[in-house]
Amino acid sequence: MKKENRTVAANVEKLLAAGKKTWYGDDAKAASGRVYFDLGAKDYKPVEVPAGVWSIEGAKKSKGEVKKNSGASLVDLGDGVGCIEFHSKMNTIGSDIVQLISQTLRPGEPGDNFDAFVITNDAGNFSVGANLMLLLMSIQEEEWDDVDLAIRQFQGMTQAIKFSPKPVVAAPFGLTLGGGTEISLHAAGLQPHAELYMGLVEVGVGLLPGAGGCKEMLLRAVESAESIRPGGRGESVEMMEAVKKVFETIATAKVATSAHEARGLGFLREADSITMNRERVLTDAKARALEMLRGGYEPPLPRTDIPAPGENILAALKMGVHLMRQGEYITEYEVKLATKIAEVLCGGNVTSSTPVSEQYILDLEREGFKSLCGEKKTQERIQFTLKTGKTLRN
Repeated sequence: MKKENRTVAANVEKLLAAGKKTWYGDDAKAASGRVYFDLGAKDYKPVEVPAGVWSIEGAKKSKGEVKKNSGASLVDLGDGVGCIEFHSKMNTIGSDIVQLISQTLRPGEPGDNFDAFVITNDAGNFSVGANLMLLLMSIQEEEWDDVDLAIRQFQGMTQAIKFSPKPVVAAPFGLTLGGGTEISLHAAGLQPHAELYMGLVEVGVGLLPGAGGCKEMLLRAVESAESIRPGGRGESVEMMEAVKKVFETIATAKVATSAHEARGLGFLREADSITMNRERVLTDAKARALEMLRGGYEPPLPRTDIPAPGENILAALKMGVHLMRQGEYITEYEVKLATKIAEVLCGGNVTSSTPVSEQYILDLEREGFKSLCGEKKTQERIQFTLKTGKTLRN
C-alpha cells in the first residue's frame, strides 16, 4: 500500500511496530485457544469466551491428542477425563472407530491414564450410523466371515462401553442414527443437546439393530414393566405394553425430533439431563463424567436373568404385523423384517419368563442381522439409500 502511495491505517502501523504480523493467532494457554492483538497493551491477549463454552478443537490445542487414527481420536480434556472424538465422513462408524473405542476402554491401553470418558465431537451431527458402503461391498463379494467378524467387533465395542470400569458419558446431538444410537444406549450416562434426532433406523435399509440396540431396548422395556409391577410374569400386561412400544419404535424406525422426545421413546433415562446450548455440551458432559466418578461409579454386571417376553408376546406382535399387512400399511418384505425384530426382542420361541442372558440376545441379533444381509431386497435397500439418501420400501 505504501508503494502505491496509499494511506495505511494507524492501527496497522502499531501492529507492525510491535513486531507482530497478524491480528489473531493460536495459543494453547488461552481457554478459547485463540489470542487477539490488543492495541492498548501492544501485545496479544486471550479471546474471552463465556464460562462453559468449549470445543474439542480448543481442548486439542491446550491438552493435545493422545491417540488418533483415520476415523477417531482420543483427546485429553484435563482432570483425568478423556474424550473419544469421531471425525470420519458424516461420522459413519467403521472399523477404525470400533478399534479405537475398544482399545481405549481395554485395560493396559492409553486409556488407562484417564478416570472417565466422554464420547462426542465438534461436527454438525454426532453419527449417521455404521458405514453401509463397506458392509455392502462385503455382502456383494459374499465375504460372510467378514460380515460376521464386523458385527462381533461392533458388539464387542458397545459391550466395552457398557461394562467399562470407568464411567463413559455420551453427548449426542443432531443426527444420531443407527450405530450412533447404539453407542449412546450403552453409555453409563447421556448428556445430549436439546436438538437431537435419535433413532434405530436399520429397518430402513432392510436390517435390524445388530450391535446391542435390540438388547438395550428390551432391557429398558423389562425395567419399565418391573417398575409398574415388581416381580410380574414375563407375559404380563405391563410387559406386553412395554415390549410393544419398543417393537414399534424399532420396526417403524421412529426418530425422535428432540432430546425430550428421545426420552419418551426410551432412548434417554430419567437421570440423563439435557444441554440447551450446543457450545456447552462438552463442558456439561465432562462435568457429568466427573460427577459419576466422585459418586463412586461401579459398572453394571452382564445380566443372565432377563425374563424373556417369549412366545405369547411374540404371537401378539406377529398378529399386529399381520394386521398392518392386511391394511396395506407395510410391504410383504417389511413383514419379514418386523418378524425378525419381534423374534429377537422376545428371545425367540421360548416360554415366557425364561431367564436369558445379554449375550443370548446379542447372538440372536447377530444371526438375524446376518440372515437379512443375504436377502436381495435388503441389498437393494442399502444400494438405494447410498445412492439417494432416501429409503426404499420394496
